[in-house]
Amino acid sequence: MVTLAPDAGTRIEDYALLSNCRTAALVSTAGSIDWLCLPRLDSASTFGAVLGDESHGRWLLRPTDQAAVRTRRYDGDTFVLITRWESPDAVAEVHDFMPIGLDPDATIRRTDLIRRVVGIRGTMTFEQRLSIRFDYARVMPWVRQVGTDAEPCLVAMGGPDAVALRGAALKAVDHQHRGEVTVEAGEVRDLQLTWFPSHLEVPPTLDVEKEVAETKAWWQEWAERISHDGPHRDEVVRSLLILRALTNHETGGIAAAATMALPEEIGGVRNWDYRYVWLRDAALTLEALLAHGFLAVAGQWREWLLRAVAGDPADLQIMYGPAGERDLPERILPGFPGYEGSAPVRIGNGAAEQYQADVVGEVLVTLSAARAAGLDESAFSWPLERELVRFASEQIERPDQGLWEIRGEPQLFTHSRVMMWAAFDRAVVAVEEFGLTGPVERWRGLRDRMREEIDRHGVVDGHFVQHYGTTEVDASLLLLPQVGYCPPDDPRMLATVERIEQTLMADGLVRRYRTGTGIDGLSGSEGAFLACSFWLVEQYAVTGRLDEAHALMGRLCGLANDVGMLSEEYDPVSARQLGNTPQAFSHLALVRAADALARTEHRSR
Repeated sequence: MVTLAPDAGTRIEDYALLSNCRTAALVSTAGSIDWLCLPRLDSASTFGAVLGDESHGRWLLRPTDQAAVRTRRYDGDTFVLITRWESPDAVAEVHDFMPIGLDPDATIRRTDLIRRVVGIRGTMTFEQRLSIRFDYARVMPWVRQVGTDAEPCLVAMGGPDAVALRGAALKAVDHQHRGEVTVEAGEVRDLQLTWFPSHLEVPPTLDVEKEVAETKAWWQEWAERISHDGPHRDEVVRSLLILRALTNHETGGIAAAATMALPEEIGGVRNWDYRYVWLRDAALTLEALLAHGFLAVAGQWREWLLRAVAGDPADLQIMYGPAGERDLPERILPGFPGYEGSAPVRIGNGAAEQYQADVVGEVLVTLSAARAAGLDESAFSWPLERELVRFASEQIERPDQGLWEIRGEPQLFTHSRVMMWAAFDRAVVAVEEFGLTGPVERWRGLRDRMREEIDRHGVVDGHFVQHYGTTEVDASLLLLPQVGYCPPDDPRMLATVERIEQTLMADGLVRRYRTGTGIDGLSGSEGAFLACSFWLVEQYAVTGRLDEAHALMGRLCGLANDVGMLSEEYDPVSARQLGNTPQAFSHLALVRAADALARTEHRSR
């Protein structure tokens, strides 16, 4: 628990996450919910102030005493956020959470967010400011009071969406609604926000005591299954919880982040929508979950994958919607000024139309790990993998946009070529070690061909290179030992690490690649990519540079905010997080790095 300074502008790291495993909300240190898409993570925003101001939607709940000091924490291993407010005369808490809502017999479509105000000492009054803006702040709703003085209820409708707010009276003031909530010691006041389809009746009030107990129990029971015997256990548990929070409970789709358009550079144009399922990110997330015993999640995701890529493998995309949607056109929302003026604000993602050659390899590496962990074959699982291998073989000569989704000219990226090698390698393993059927001689030949090509064209001056025909390196090369292409202490790998340290590190953290070379086709720069820095921790650990590994790991874990969240990047100059948050890539890389340190400690013991 950390005491937070008075607000001086809300930074990305000032937000905490609420989740019901279908959508997510961001709550600021000031008690404002500034991001919430309803009813699903990739739905249009209802609260979008993080990309603008209160006119774009928010729900503020904070003491009227501006001198009140706040601390916050999650209630154990859950996403029930407890913000404690203390003034000289009173103490009260706000418990924010989203009910998991797993009732299989439920017939009413609804999504709820509850803010429970608890009096601890004295009397404290909270101000409430509610601005509801549907459809990315493009729809000003029709609002009406439908409750009574004893049981106030405000209903807002616009297009297909409606929300009801219960628990305290609100009055219209300048296109928002305001009110106050006062609690004394021992008193509890529950504010309930419910989304529902606008053509239906307002859903009934929830039993908050029941919902908070069930929600806490659900998260705690999930977390209790996590096994990690080593350093940074708390960070590992919170990271795995965040990965679970980004996994849609109904479809199995694993989102890359909870937000869109948060900038990689303040004032810059690298503002992307990350609320979708990247096959690569999801596969790597699954590897982290598999390493900690969550085999059922892998089975659910494999079924999601089968549905998403059904049809001709030639139509394979690198990302999909949470339920496998394919149509993710990138467009600009001019009504949003952007986070701290970082425009344009984009929804959708044009990278969905890119060819990224590493994706099939990432998927097959993960499915191979799931098979080794004991996941049984389904009727369609191996046929799916065979089709993916066939697709990879047909694209073997094709340049791609690579792991970093460059928007410049396609290249033959070394990491992508290694992941194609991995795709053929795991296909061979499936036949030779697990008794599955397929043209193993052909796959073995393709695997050997890829290795020969990579060793010839992907190495210059004794180190691996970013793509064929350059001497540049990028941080994706740190992944080569992780998929078994070469040992971590391969002389070429050690030389690559040295080059990364010389050219890509800033203030001890790793950037993805050198911007400004023209490779990515974009203007501007970006911060250090947190996942890459965790990859370097793993490389240090497995090559015996333990002091450096522990030092860098401690530095990185120290960059997480007070509730353990990491975004995509970090700017060491301004000392702040950048990019979408919380970022699955960052948290899964943290878990891998901690596991690598744990293995080295176990071996030393």
